[in-house]
Amino acid sequence: MTTTNKDILRLAIPSILANITIPLVGIVDTAIVGHLSNAAAIGGIAIGTMLFDLLYWNFGFLRVGTSGLTAQAYGAGRPDECRKILMQSLTVAMTAALAVWAIQWVFVTVVLAVVPCSAEVAEVARDYFYVRIWAAPATLSLFALKGWFIGMQDTKSPMAVDILVNAVNMIASYYLAVYTPLGVTGVAWGTLIAQYSGLLLATGILITRYSDISVFRDSESWQAVMRWTEMRRMMALNGNLFIRSLCFMVVYVGFTSLASRYGDTELAVSSILMKLFMFFSYFVDGFAYAGEALVGKAFGEGHREHAPETGSVGAVVRTLFLWSLGVGLVFTVLYAFWGNECMALMTSDADVLTAAGRYMGWLVAMPVVSALAFMWDGIYVGATAGIQIRNAMIWAAVGFVALYAATYRFCGPQALYIAYFAHLAARVIYLTAVWRRVERDGVADI
Repeated sequence: MTTTNKDILRLAIPSILANITIPLVGIVDTAIVGHLSNAAAIGGIAIGTMLFDLLYWNFGFLRVGTSGLTAQAYGAGRPDECRKILMQSLTVAMTAALAVWAIQWVFVTVVLAVVPCSAEVAEVARDYFYVRIWAAPATLSLFALKGWFIGMQDTKSPMAVDILVNAVNMIASYYLAVYTPLGVTGVAWGTLIAQYSGLLLATGILITRYSDISVFRDSESWQAVMRWTEMRRMMALNGNLFIRSLCFMVVYVGFTSLASRYGDTELAVSSILMKLFMFFSYFVDGFAYAGEALVGKAFGEGHREHAPETGSVGAVVRTLFLWSLGVGLVFTVLYAFWGNECMALMTSDADVLTAAGRYMGWLVAMPVVSALAFMWDGIYVGATAGIQIRNAMIWAAVGFVALYAATYRFCGPQALYIAYFAHLAARVIYLTAVWRRVERDGVADI
């Protein structure tokens, strides 16, 4: 395998173009609510989004695990294995969607009872949740399909799906919220419509572009593919990735729920800042997705050597990090000079804008360390190094909880941002420390 900057950009650019639209959806949703209503409505949407993070992050393995396993099967030249992985992932996705539907009332009732928020915020969050929950089959199936496309070295197909989903989401949410009696709940209806639109497109791509190995062939039954002997490797990786998702939930859901303790204004500030924290990550994720595809392909082909040539895993990793660090530095400059203007685009609430000024330094500090953390994630996914990915997030979650517990009495809401930064640093330190062994020995146990 010979990998160049051109190969990396071929995979990264479509993902970046698609990812650019993802934060725009959140920004538009927040901006719609921010200009239609007050801080309580912004907080309600933040809590409603948190509820879905709580659910869907637990199923992140449907994209992540599918991508790494498919890339390795692709690199090994095993199309039947690629097909089998997709069938398994789609079956798990639909089963998970049915489970989510079954527990929806209990879930939202328990979470809203635990998360401290005003009655007005809780009402907005509940209305949002009970509409958007019906998109679960589409959302979880798209996780599996997009991961599979990336593993097949195809980032153009998920780009097309993401652009459609996010365009429909923005247009439908704006129209339904502004021009119909639905109001704020129209944002949830827009998301529902968009998810099923994306599933239709992804299915069409699968049928037409991958007809030779698609799940619609009759050469192998779904029942045979779902036997435990066939599922063992996927379930082992998914088990580690599930634990990783739980740790992500501790950090990201913990961030929002802890922010709610400081009142509706601080919750609104944290919601907007988190969107700005994550905005640049969608650029870095383009290179992380390229890392998943290229590193996975290399491991599948048996390229685990330290050779210095362009095609070695080490060379690919170094090049990916140069690109991701460049993105991080660009956003550091952007937020340093125009951070306040970015905040003003999100809300016109004077209290929220005033409160946000205390945290702008964190907005500048986050991009570079985040770029390193997200890039490592993509590389380890390609290597299907599930144990290392799991352990990194365990340490990160411990770091988040420990730093918040140690500082909140003295720093107030600033403790949230200290803890968030600490979790990123923990991921970078751990994954950097163990990479040489993974690269040298390969991954025997996922």
